Amino acid sequence: MRLLLPILLLSQIIACQPSTDQEPNSDTTTQPNIVFIMTDDHAKNAMSVYGSKLIETPNLDRIGKEGIVFNRSYVTNSICGPSRAVFLTGKYSHINGFKDNSDRFDGSQVTYPKILQKNNYYTAVVGKWHLKSVPEGFDYWNVLIGQGDYYNPTMVNMGDTLDHTGYTTSVITDLAIEVLDQKIPSDKPFCLMVHHKAPHRNWMPDSVHLALGEQRYPLPDNFYDSYENRPAAAQQDQVISRMFMSSDMKLDPARVPVETETGGSQDNSNIAQGWQRLYDGLTPSQKAYWDAYYMPISDEFFDADLQGNDLVEWKYQRYINDYLKCIMSVDDNVGRLLDYLEQAGQLDNTWIIYTSDQGFYLGEHGWYDKRFMYEESFGMPLVMRYPELIKPGTVNNNLVLNLDFAPTVMDLLQIPTDQPWQGQSILPLMKGSQHEIHPDGVYYHYYEYPHGWHKVKRHYGISTSRYKLIHFYHDIDHWELYDLQQDPQEMNNLYLTADPGLIQDLKDKLKKLQQAYGEDPANFLPS
Repeated sequence: MRLLLPILLLSQIIACQPSTDQEPNSDTTTQPNIVFIMTDDHAKNAMSVYGSKLIETPNLDRIGKEGIVFNRSYVTNSICGPSRAVFLTGKYSHINGFKDNSDRFDGSQVTYPKILQKNNYYTAVVGKWHLKSVPEGFDYWNVLIGQGDYYNPTMVNMGDTLDHTGYTTSVITDLAIEVLDQKIPSDKPFCLMVHHKAPHRNWMPDSVHLALGEQRYPLPDNFYDSYENRPAAAQQDQVISRMFMSSDMKLDPARVPVETETGGSQDNSNIAQGWQRLYDGLTPSQKAYWDAYYMPISDEFFDADLQGNDLVEWKYQRYINDYLKCIMSVDDNVGRLLDYLEQAGQLDNTWIIYTSDQGFYLGEHGWYDKRFMYEESFGMPLVMRYPELIKPGTVNNNLVLNLDFAPTVMDLLQIPTDQPWQGQSILPLMKGSQHEIHPDGVYYHYYEYPHGWHKVKRHYGISTSRYKLIHFYHDIDHWELYDLQQDPQEMNNLYLTADPGLIQDLKDKLKKLQQAYGEDPANFLPS
């Protein structure tokens, strides 16, 4: 069904002309194509190439096994929109202007797709955008509105709002293959961004994976974390015990007319109604297999009358089952995309990148969601395949950032720019070098508090190859120090007991990075 473009988007449509001053590169004969696949909230612990014991992801693994796996890839600000803005601009959140999800991306600034477009690349983005402004620098765009839904998504196709029927991960893949098959001129290399909603909350799996049934997964070792000497961790609202009974647990909407849990929201008054909307939005055939799977679970839950830890662990099993099934669909659809490229004879001439906008908690510390600078949400999966450059089976343990992506694109394609990228090209690492491109460590800053979700305090920090120093500020003044070699789960805050010389060295490096990136630590004192 064809609808009018929403007024919000219509008011911002502008010509998608690049705003760079670089001269086009006329030699495209050796330029590789680019397929950049990004999911939302994919934990490294839910990808088998990273050693996951929870799931097998053969198609995602294929990219890494036939190319490179980055074991220590990180995000500068672990939240959806800001991470995407950093990928696009190669600049930190305070420079590109998108600090948290209440902001709107300034599309007039330079992004790597704009530079590629001016250098004879066909550029396209399909799927999740989540930056509020209209995509610029793309020959074709077809994006979800906001977060989008898992079923029957409404998308904006170059200004026209269209409804789709089907499972969103598959719909996005269908549209990506359509771009590859029908839209790209034969005389141009292309950069196609395939950005999935999955596995973002509320984790609604596809029917083929519901048919696999429920599995029992072990609790993480620190599931019942007491947050000793970590007051910011203790004051968050992203514990599994308070997940929504309606949309998160998928209970019968008729039996949960009012949401009783906080679920990380400061206002849960409309959550049950939102879940009813999602349920009512299923087609009759979708609702049939949905009810066949979830209604028995709902009935058994109400019959059991679970309390205490039994209830908390039931919530964990419900969450992890649905989350992993959403990943299974991502893996299947990445396989479809790889198969298409291979059949089209384009696979080996295409630089394929798979990553997520950040990591995610799968019960570690008793949590879901992201935001903290702790490893599970700070780290993100990153695998690449490009046989002309990357030796199969390459594994890299250097510190890399989403900040590094834009300058790496320019370096690999040999496109000169005068852009003040704040990241570093990781091209040498892709070629097998183990030289540190961030020798003093990597810098992180999270801003979304007290507004937004989950009550995660504002904080910034530095992570080196071994140590991590974090400062929580605003309505708190608390430092944390972790030895990642001795304490990879970050359970023991060493700040009060560590060698003062080590702490001072890390603070000096932190200040040096803040100065280099244009942030003044005087602005981040307790209020």
